[in-house]
Amino acid sequence: MTGVAVFGAKGRMGSEVCRAVEAAEGLSLVAALDVDDDLAAAASAEVVVDFTSPDAVMRNLSWCIEHGKHAVVGTTGFTEDRLDVLRDQLAEHPGVGVLVAANFSIGAVLMMHFAAQAAAFYESVEIIELHHPNKVDAPSGTAAATARRVAAARAAAALSAPPDATTQELAGARGASVEGVRVHSVRLRGLVAHQEVLFGAEGETLTIRHDSLDRASFMPGVIAGVRAVGERPGLTIGIEQILGVG
Repeated sequence: MTGVAVFGAKGRMGSEVCRAVEAAEGLSLVAALDVDDDLAAAASAEVVVDFTSPDAVMRNLSWCIEHGKHAVVGTTGFTEDRLDVLRDQLAEHPGVGVLVAANFSIGAVLMMHFAAQAAAFYESVEIIELHHPNKVDAPSGTAAATARRVAAARAAAALSAPPDATTQELAGARGASVEGVRVHSVRLRGLVAHQEVLFGAEGETLTIRHDSLDRASFMPGVIAGVRAVGERPGLTIGIEQILGVG
């Protein structure tokens, strides 16, 4: 049995992870911790799953790395600077693996993959992400990651910036710009997690959409990450390699 601890266990995602770990063959939930709990309670865990907050996650991961715990991280707010900090910490503990993913839904991973494939063929692209109103970050980590992949694919294809004649606008009306790709965030009661990537060319459009209707949709990816992270020392970004996508 692989012992698993969940940080952020009282949150929506954390509580779902606890249920998934308890139901998974070969895994055992050894600690379910939340705000102000002593991390030492996770001492017997081999893998920690973190769904906490951007303010807490780096401290949590430092503890995991220092104590030789592999970590699977769905918490948002990661920048390249933060990832570099993790790389430096992991270099001093070469046996530890940390997996950071913008999204653990298999459908969302495929959506990002397909969007990157389509990006080279269309003059225009915009992203709309739609989430429940309790989400603290905008745009979502998934939307930002999608935009970066789309931008990289467009750059590789030597495409110019998407056409946009806007010269007058209310602040925010055209959304955020992530590496030149417009991203629009919707926060609406009743939603869970949804994203559309819209492509346009003369005479046609293509929409790639993914909908998570229940947080249970993220659990197969989380469990796959828990099973695989111990065999991937160092920092792994995303679950694509684990799923064999791309």
